[in-house]
Amino acid sequence: MNPRALLTTLFHAAVEAANPDHGIRKFLPEMPKGRTIVIGAGKGAAQLARALENAWPGKLEGAVVTRYGYAAPCTQIEVLEAAHPVPDQAGLAASERLLELVEGLTEDDLVIALMCGGGSALLPAPPETFELADEIILNEALLKSGAPISAMNLIRKHFSGIKGGRLAAAAYPAKVVTFVVSDIPGDNPALVSSGPTIASAGDAQDALRAIETYRIDLPANILRHIETAAPAPSCDSPVFAGHRVHLIASANVSLEAAATVAESHDVRAVILSDALEGEAREAGRFHAAIAKEVERRGRPFQTPVVLLSGGETTVTLRGKGKGGRNTEFLLSFAAQISGSSRIHALSADTDGIDGSEDNAGAFADGSSISRMLAADIRADQHLANNDAWSAFRTVDDLFVCGPTGTNVNDFRAILIL
Repeated sequence: MNPRALLTTLFHAAVEAANPDHGIRKFLPEMPKGRTIVIGAGKGAAQLARALENAWPGKLEGAVVTRYGYAAPCTQIEVLEAAHPVPDQAGLAASERLLELVEGLTEDDLVIALMCGGGSALLPAPPETFELADEIILNEALLKSGAPISAMNLIRKHFSGIKGGRLAAAAYPAKVVTFVVSDIPGDNPALVSSGPTIASAGDAQDALRAIETYRIDLPANILRHIETAAPAPSCDSPVFAGHRVHLIASANVSLEAAATVAESHDVRAVILSDALEGEAREAGRFHAAIAKEVERRGRPFQTPVVLLSGGETTVTLRGKGKGGRNTEFLLSFAAQISGSSRIHALSADTDGIDGSEDNAGAFADGSSISRMLAADIRADQHLANNDAWSAFRTVDDLFVCGPTGTNVNDFRAILIL
């Protein structure tokens, strides 16, 4: 058995299970009397738009925004590109375009919203009297904070003219049907892309408590706006009457698919969780402890077994290195299983990009740390500098697959032989 080949196969099975074609066809709404407008955002938004075009029997018009380099060819729906994870002017123009598309609609019209992970950064829309620079400041502070994605998106919706259901409010009285590919632990669709078309719980006080809890350093004018601004439309608002939300892909579905493939290779599969959160390096140590217990004592699982998990860990930035949460998870993991000949792991983001570089994640095994030391790489120093990417790059253990066209968060597979 080639451990890395099997781990790679499991990753691709998880990604294929999140293919939007299946879910969109399953939940297609009835054609309206009037127009059908498509709006969307996220790193897989262009692939969602293409899947909708392939399935929809009538005319479509509209636009979606995705990350630079993530576009896919569409014939009726305009595909815009903008920056991620830090917003830019192109994202601001995309937000304005989506709001423009839903202006002046009637109750005979239908809006189909395509939302997936990454849309929060791709749809900057600072409140009146604020500028894009203010939203960039907010976004950078959130990314550095180590706060979970649910807390970040709660805060974002209170500093936006499009998030937190405000895009649906702009489309009223048209009916809105939202297709969601969830990258949120727990799969709350209102948190995906900060819910432009979906009402969510959590008021300004909740946002301020999250800011305090995670010690997010924000300028006084942003804090004041979050505290005093008019709230987003509530769940019982007539804006959302008749709306439908369909979850078409999630981490749980993808992990189940990977488990099935593992079993077909005569390897038992155990799904630990589809909603793991917390510091990446701490999660790495925890997973390593389980893997060593299995290796040494055959408990709680007999070998061969692959331990699968999803969700989204976080990285509190203390250094100035390169990397993402998956490589940081794995560098911490590798340090704990160093010397083992039976433990192999892959951790990768299902959208194909981990952090700011071009890798989805990395591989690790019992030889990772010794190979790094031979190349004069100290894992502890690289962890302290949040520079896991450089460590894995040095020993050629990065996992690069390119953009996948979907995003159901992180995929971790630990194989114990």
